[in-house]
Amino acid sequence: MTNFDRPTGLSMSRAGLRFWSAVLAFAVFMVDVLTPLEGAVAVLYVIAILLAARTNRRNDIIVAAIGCAALTITAYLLSHDHEPIGSPALRALVSLAAIAITTLLALQNHAATNRLAAQARLLNLSHDMIFVRDRAGVINFWNKAAEQTYGWTTEEALGQIADKLLRTSYPDRREVIEAALLDTGRWEGRVEQRTKAGAVLAVDARWALQHDHLGKPVGVLETHTDVTDQVAAHSALVQSEQRYRRMFDASRIGVVEEDWSGLRTALRSLPTQGADLRDYLARHPDFVRHARGLARIADVNPALQKMAGASSSAAFIENVDKLLGENDRSFLDALVAFAEGEQFHEGESELVRLDGRKLPVLFTITFPPQSDEDHNVLIFVVDITERRQAQDALLAAQAELAHAARVATLGELSASIAHEVNQPLAAIVTSGEAGLRWLRRDVPDLKEVTTTIGHVVAQGRRASEIVTRIRTFLKKAPPQRDMLQIGEIIEEATALVARELAKDQVTLTVESQHDLPPIRGDRVQLQQVLVNLLINAGQAMSGQPGSRTITLRAGNEDSETLAIMVQDSGPGIQPEDLPRLFDPFFTTKDGGMGMGLAICRTTVEAHGGRLSVASTPGSGTTFHLTLPFSQEHALP
Repeated sequence: MTNFDRPTGLSMSRAGLRFWSAVLAFAVFMVDVLTPLEGAVAVLYVIAILLAARTNRRNDIIVAAIGCAALTITAYLLSHDHEPIGSPALRALVSLAAIAITTLLALQNHAATNRLAAQARLLNLSHDMIFVRDRAGVINFWNKAAEQTYGWTTEEALGQIADKLLRTSYPDRREVIEAALLDTGRWEGRVEQRTKAGAVLAVDARWALQHDHLGKPVGVLETHTDVTDQVAAHSALVQSEQRYRRMFDASRIGVVEEDWSGLRTALRSLPTQGADLRDYLARHPDFVRHARGLARIADVNPALQKMAGASSSAAFIENVDKLLGENDRSFLDALVAFAEGEQFHEGESELVRLDGRKLPVLFTITFPPQSDEDHNVLIFVVDITERRQAQDALLAAQAELAHAARVATLGELSASIAHEVNQPLAAIVTSGEAGLRWLRRDVPDLKEVTTTIGHVVAQGRRASEIVTRIRTFLKKAPPQRDMLQIGEIIEEATALVARELAKDQVTLTVESQHDLPPIRGDRVQLQQVLVNLLINAGQAMSGQPGSRTITLRAGNEDSETLAIMVQDSGPGIQPEDLPRLFDPFFTTKDGGMGMGLAICRTTVEAHGGRLSVASTPGSGTTFHLTLPFSQEHALP
């Protein structure tokens, strides 16, 4: 096979070939007519037809053949018109036969050449690199894609040995590949080749053996597809998978891979979507439990297996319902996040080990894009037992500090406490003396005696309540979550600080909205917060000339939140001190511990509220405290 893009041997233009074909035909005609040669001179017209055939145009062949035949007949008629039919006529017939046979062969060759040229053009249209070599490996056809990919032009590649030109590396010995090609007529495999610029290409090669008309192998058609990018992408994917597997297996964080595609289908079948989904799931716990079963576990890493006390991934999957326990709330929140298209979801839950021990865990779920069909949902699980223990220890230390703060406050409130206790004691003594006087009369007034004894009992109970309240304030008791009326908390706190504020000539004004819903919390802790805020406000105005006032307001901020404001008329707080005011051990008072406000904020936040401060130097300070109403008694 030759390079069919350009007919080989075409050394002049078509116009030149036509010209010389016509000149030759005319010369033969003149020789045949003017010379007495007896041979079949007209046979030389075959050369003129072959010259016309070199133009590779069918019409040129036919025109040349008709012209040569016409000249042959004309020459015969001019030279032998009156002679009987004999050898000249036979010679003319032989010439015409030679012209016809040559024309037929030229037309057949032209048709075959055109077919091969069409095939070559099709090969040039291919995106694959295609070349043809003989059994010795010499290239005799090289398509356009091969030129563009390998970098060698057709002229540079033709006549070269393919393996040397491309520096081909085979997956097996060359002899084995050739034997397989001869045995089956075909071979396919992946090889490495180099371009003219030296770049290494990964190539999928397909070879087809070509035979001659006797069935003898004469050449090989090689079709090559450049798969360098695919190989690089596959290699990168394999490396990525290997890195992922190493991280998955070696990570100390528990990881579970799940398929949530079934969950997506189940959620789409629900009669509700969007904001109503959470309410629907809360009302249908059976669906949530069913959905948990649809989250199919694909793999579990060793860290999570160890965390759960499972000996293998299969043991974990087999006991997954037991390990997850009955905490449907966490899964419900994850379902809602999944349905709303979030990429991440975090939460806390408990993992029940196979030995029955419960582990507090922090989990993060990463959801893939919906285009990935939810086959690769990753859940990362961290054992937070140590963190929970540290939190408990921190709370215990905080309780100790709060108790110390209460004891310290007791010293500051001792005058108020003495005043509070002395009042009922003095009333008891007064009522007792009055009762004795009524009894010592000549005629005892038993009615008055009864009244005074009632006063004694009432004042005694009042004294007992004061002592009980003080002991409760001081004792180290665990926090209690009771239903509390904020008005009672305010009344008790103001009673405790009344004497202290009076000593500093501070006027306390309480403005509390009536019929506020109850809150849920610890009475002593909330009482301590108000006491600290009131004491701090009073001390901030100590020694300040002019009026000293504290205003305590309580009301609802909205339908779910209680707001308490403590505002004083003191000098205010410096702007540079405001950001650090709630930091532990930071204080603006001489001899202060720096723990009061830190404990107050922590206590308020533990009750689900917020504590903030606003101050302008010279215009007083305002502490703003919010607490959530109890859900059972929230405002409509």
